[in-house]
Amino acid sequence: MKRILILTALLPLMALAQKPLIDSTQMPNAVFFLPAPPAESSDAFRYDQSQYQWGKKQRKDSTRLAIAVGDAIWSIDNICKIYSGVLGITISAEATPAIYRMLTIGLVTTDQVGKLPKNRYMRTRPYVYYDEPTIYPSDEKWLRTNGSYPSGHTILGWSAALLLTELAPEKADTILARGYMYGQSRVIAGYHWQSDVDAGRLAASAAVARLHADKRFLKLMKKARKEYLRLAK
Repeated sequence: MKRILILTALLPLMALAQKPLIDSTQMPNAVFFLPAPPAESSDAFRYDQSQYQWGKKQRKDSTRLAIAVGDAIWSIDNICKIYSGVLGITISAEATPAIYRMLTIGLVTTDQVGKLPKNRYMRTRPYVYYDEPTIYPSDEKWLRTNGSYPSGHTILGWSAALLLTELAPEKADTILARGYMYGQSRVIAGYHWQSDVDAGRLAASAAVARLHADKRFLKLMKKARKEYLRLAK
């Protein structure tokens, strides 16, 4: 059991071992374009609290609970597995090397956008605030030391949805719906406030836009698109 917990804690490092094309200093500074997390006395925070209760109610649906637990696994390979079902093709280093490379490098790069606001605000996560368990207990200990705002999982999932929408625009509705669900899974899990998730989507959108100013990434996307069109026939 101890070994499993150690491996789980290392997942963020394993998943993001690939070097980003653009580091956090070259990304749009989310501290400037995101609002600060809601103050506890605000209506926005009361909405966060009501959404936390909404998330707990969603856990009673066994199907939605299982999705949220699966979405809690922090790794790019898990993202590939999730969106493989949406695209109807297997996204992996072996089956789709160009798509996998585009997505891996793209996501490692967009992940950088959350670092500055997380460190600036170090917002307390809802499960810590309420001193209640989550649906994915193996992450509870180490995430106590990681800021809640914006949601890193949401940055990962929404970035993937945007990149794959570009890859397969004819499936945009389904891809984006799954990307939205992925972010809401963090509210259901108890790891994030709704405003963390909302900010994560905005931060991801800014990061993906910045990524498209990089010629190296555009070449990766072109190759991925060519591979997808061949497989989708």
